[in-house]
Amino acid sequence: MINFKKNIVLENDRVLLRPLEQSDYYHLLKFSINEHELWTYSLMTAANEVQLRNYINAALENRAMELDYSFIVYDKTSSSYAGTTRFYSIQEKDKSLSIGYTWYGKDFQGTGLNKAVKFLMLQFTFEILGFERIEFRTDTENKKSIAALKSIGAKEEGILRSNSLKPDGMRRDSLVLSIIKSEWNEIKKGA
Repeated sequence: MINFKKNIVLENDRVLLRPLEQSDYYHLLKFSINEHELWTYSLMTAANEVQLRNYINAALENRAMELDYSFIVYDKTSSSYAGTTRFYSIQEKDKSLSIGYTWYGKDFQGTGLNKAVKFLMLQFTFEILGFERIEFRTDTENKKSIAALKSIGAKEEGILRSNSLKPDGMRRDSLVLSIIKSEWNEIKKGA
């Protein structure tokens, strides 16, 4: 069970994940102002100062309502903040949750950071929480994200057609991928 009142901190040699805070706005602002393409496939954009504040506020409100648990990602290799990720759609009864709302600045993409982040989150979900299933959803057009999820062992389940409204008012098809607990030991060996 996720304790939303507790500060969950996940850490390994490469990365530190700690709860997202209002003051993290200043750590993430450079991405918001300078890297608008980060939100090309996102359902909630943070592509300017106002949108970044809204993004953080929504994440904190969802945590207060015990819906999501958002983290800021700190890359130990570069000693800098890299982006955010979160647990969402948490189904305690079914021992299932989703990982998403993940974005990193361009300099952190393709560096192995995402694998380190996902490993920590998978380990926490399967070994500490005792959950059975982790789901990921991404825009079917987001080939980079799909490849990254498959590289950590996620399996394709199918496409949800026209299931989400994008910030530009268009509809998106989402690819659903997942990792189940029985696959975790094999994934862990390859990490």
